[in-house]
Amino acid sequence: MPFSKKCSVFKVVLSALLIVALLQLIYLSFLSKLHGKEQRYRYSELFGSKKNPHLGEKNTKKERLRYSLSSGGIFDNSGQYRIYKNLIKSDFSTSQKPGADPRSHHLSLATHTTINNLHHLDSLLERWRNPLSIAIFAHGQDVRFATALVYALSLFCPQVQELVDFHLVCHSEETASFPEQDREHFAGLEEQGCPGVFAKLESHRDKYKNYAIGSNVSYPNNLLRNVARTGTDAAYVLVIDIDMVPSADLHHQFVTMLMRREPPQDEVLVLPAFEIRHTRKMPASKAELVQLYQVGEVRPFYEELCSRCQAPTNYSRWINLAAKSSGPLEVAYTLNWVDPWEPFYIGAKTVPLYDENFKQYGFNRISQACELHIAGFRFSVVSNAFVVHRGFKVQGEFHSRKDEENRRNRLLFRSFKEGLKTKYPNSPRRC
Repeated sequence: MPFSKKCSVFKVVLSALLIVALLQLIYLSFLSKLHGKEQRYRYSELFGSKKNPHLGEKNTKKERLRYSLSSGGIFDNSGQYRIYKNLIKSDFSTSQKPGADPRSHHLSLATHTTINNLHHLDSLLERWRNPLSIAIFAHGQDVRFATALVYALSLFCPQVQELVDFHLVCHSEETASFPEQDREHFAGLEEQGCPGVFAKLESHRDKYKNYAIGSNVSYPNNLLRNVARTGTDAAYVLVIDIDMVPSADLHHQFVTMLMRREPPQDEVLVLPAFEIRHTRKMPASKAELVQLYQVGEVRPFYEELCSRCQAPTNYSRWINLAAKSSGPLEVAYTLNWVDPWEPFYIGAKTVPLYDENFKQYGFNRISQACELHIAGFRFSVVSNAFVVHRGFKVQGEFHSRKDEENRRNRLLFRSFKEGLKTKYPNSPRRC
């Protein structure tokens, strides 16, 4: 074949390849624009301002959230914080199903967190598949981020949607708004679903060490506990931190117990508190917990930091209740409160609230236990239920201002105890 003819064939083949490549580029560009348009459309479905009659439940949740935000929240007693109570309510709270056992809402779990610890909600719900009330404190840009994330959780996570009531707390000068401009954070969540939302939360974890949010921002733990506790309609509430989990059958055991014995209004049911090595699986039953306790993989909560804070629970007595390691929940023994015991307990909604002057580290739970004692409450330790904190609490892993906060709250605790003498003038008890 002549050289000129070979060149002509080569040019034709090269031109054809270039045309194919160009068509592929055009096609990929079209797909990219189509995907972007689809993502914008899906974002507008979730967060946009227009109603879509075909979306049903999504529109309902959107309008509920808009309504909650439009109120502007309410201020706490100090005027320092803005509270959006029931920012998003669970399906369980908004509609009791016909024929449902009313005892299923006798006990609710209440907890609190910032957005960087909200990822613990996933493991908490694996264990506690019952009503849960959670108060979230947010500051600055996290107010908008928290609003968007709890909305996404309620849309994409069926168990969250069914069981969790969300409340939001921020500084009084801050306001929460509907997440209409956060496209970059939430594009693609409809395909990823619930795991995608928790992945977002994971990426935001550990932003603050031990809730040390900033030099001028205090974490209002007792305010948050009260918001979560009063944000549920349950007759009884268990208040714990979000990085703790209860024993597996606690809700069922408690409801069964109510059928035999309803606790008096002046009695709280104490759950022994433990902490476990990070590498260990959370024990579900007392038998599993005792095995780990005997080999040192589980120990009393705060054993290294403040053993006196939990010692009155009498762990050795509780561990040795071999006959009570399974079966129905019942009172094992009743104790008098002694300073500085800070037990975790199930109590009626009539139990005194936490004192909201306590913030950050120190005396926030002790003060409330002290008031229960002055008010005449009994502390009854239950036979085979407990709570466990993930990880050992050790010295040196707290933020730098911990000791300063502890000193300030110790002074506050002294004045708090003086105030109790006026509040309960006829009580013979003292802290």
